[in-house]
Amino acid sequence: MVDKVLLDILCCPETKQDVALVGNDVIKKLNEGITAGKITNRGGAVVKDPIESGLLREDGKYLYPIREDIPIMLIDEAIPV
Repeated sequence: MVDKVLLDILCCPETKQDVALVGNDVIKKLNEGITAGKITNRGGAVVKDPIESGLLREDGKYLYPIREDIPIMLIDEAIPV
């Protein structure tokens, strides 16, 4: 689980918008797309590994994946939602 203090200070590296943990329903839907090979990140790479959790940008457009309890806050790794 990502530390609450860390979550409070994280923001989108592109827009500086707040980010928030997404629910399991969103993760399940994204992982279904990942398994089917239909999900690409902003860098254009097909996302191959399922995600444990994610941080959704305030405007709801992009999700930053969390893997092994580490938020991946790189613009090219963001997944369009």
